[in-house]
Amino acid sequence: MLFFAQIVAMFVTLLVLLGIAGFLVFAERRVLGLLQNRLGPNRLGPLGVGQALADALKLLCKEDFVPPFASGLLYRTAPILVAFSALAGFAVLPLAPGISWAGDWEIGLLLILALSSLHVYGVFLGGWSSNNKFALYGAIRAVAQLISYELPMGLALLALVLLAGSLALQGLGAAGQPVPLIVYQPLGFLIFFIAGIAETQRLPFDLAEAESELVAGYHTEYGGMRFGYFFLGEYLGLVLIAALISLLYLGAWSGPWLPGWLWMLLKTGFVIGIFFWLRASLPRPRYDQLLHWGWNALLPLAILNLLLTAIAAALWGTL
Repeated sequence: MLFFAQIVAMFVTLLVLLGIAGFLVFAERRVLGLLQNRLGPNRLGPLGVGQALADALKLLCKEDFVPPFASGLLYRTAPILVAFSALAGFAVLPLAPGISWAGDWEIGLLLILALSSLHVYGVFLGGWSSNNKFALYGAIRAVAQLISYELPMGLALLALVLLAGSLALQGLGAAGQPVPLIVYQPLGFLIFFIAGIAETQRLPFDLAEAESELVAGYHTEYGGMRFGYFFLGEYLGLVLIAALISLLYLGAWSGPWLPGWLWMLLKTGFVIGIFFWLRASLPRPRYDQLLHWGWNALLPLAILNLLLTAIAAALWGTL
């Protein structure tokens, strides 16, 4: 009976996450329209809210075409791997104390990083198996970008673990109460925030699929729901990074009057709104500049932040 309840909970969670991803596509288009002094989608349903559903139906109805020059099995597997890597991370992400689908793991932070890192394999396989030069260039860019920014992100999280004395996500969330950990780790927060944007390959760091240079990057040869899986993985990865920022740095579920899970959702939504605003405001850098910032700016800052945190933890102990 318990196993059946867990299966039902898994499917309900999956449907909710799919709905959130679809809504974010619509919300981003509306927010970008507002910030750029235009309307955005406004024809289908109240305020255009049905546009995301119409786009999903369009993708579902398109032909499932595999290019004759592509490596069939890898070509089909890559988009599923990208979507799975984003979905799997939510299994261990707590929404409030005691509210987590897979429970509270002692190595929850390592597990969520390991699951989300599968994304890079899906991206590279998608670009390589397409047998298209633009897709391959986009995949190589994506791999180099992810490696460049995963190191600073990991070091920023390591400093957080030293400060909180725990790898469990519930423990890290509890360490940020009542004072959010951003107060103790402002530099670590900045590093994690920038690396998170680069990891999700969002503007201004979308060099792997820069339309003006690489057509559509690693998913140039994809269409229909296989392209939709890449899209789904991108937006679910955005939600996952925003939720991690809220959990680790913004006090997680702490807040007055409202339930803890609602505070967690509100903080996550606030971070996603900042991502949308940055997309509308910042230009795309050159690819060499992006890698230069990762290796020559963020990585030394992350090492410095880790050293300062280690000294502070040795002198005054953990939280």
